[in-house]
Amino acid sequence: MRWRRFLCRALSVMTGPRPVVLSGPSGAGKSTLLKKLLKDYENVFGFSVSHYHFVSREEMQKQIDAGGFIENAEFSGNMYGTSKAAIQAVQAQNQICILDIDMQGVKNIKKTDLNPIYISVQAPSIEVLEKRLRDRQTESEDSLQKRLNAARIDMELSKEPGLFDLIIINNDLEEAYTELKNILAEVSYFTSWEHSSLSELPGYFLGHGMIRFLVCRPCI
Repeated sequence: MRWRRFLCRALSVMTGPRPVVLSGPSGAGKSTLLKKLLKDYENVFGFSVSHYHFVSREEMQKQIDAGGFIENAEFSGNMYGTSKAAIQAVQAQNQICILDIDMQGVKNIKKTDLNPIYISVQAPSIEVLEKRLRDRQTESEDSLQKRLNAARIDMELSKEPGLFDLIIINNDLEEAYTELKNILAEVSYFTSWEHSSLSELPGYFLGHGMIRFLVCRPCI
């Protein structure tokens, strides 16, 4: 009962749903998990994409300098980022905002007061990741090698203490999806403590103080 009262007091000072940052290299299954979550719980979660409005580099930099972005990065000469307005638009609907962010974005958000739940989705090995990328048949060899190099860095950095609240090793999609739903339910405040369905989430999260590794094994 004390723990429940503590949760209620903590929630009383929160001004909106706590966002979720989902990160991981291409081929880890992050986007597939995200699509399933948004499809199954469209009234619970809202998705904030990187800011892709076409503006000049000068205008983009001006907005960044004015503090209009929660995170921003530059890749291949292009600037992109996630605007605060995009997150606020999701929160205004009392939905949990999910951000699909790369490792650079994760570290940038760590410097802000956004205070999201950080979840990393990883493949069980670089060999498995490479096979997944090759099976897509959408990459040139040069592009594939760049993705693999980025993935190696991502996999190593994800082990950094305190960077993520949860790491899911995705070796089976359905198990990984179940684990993702379970952790979101576990760290959430339910309208009824007897209910354990993710559909009961009102959208407020409390974080864990320790990292958890979840290995989703293939079905036999």
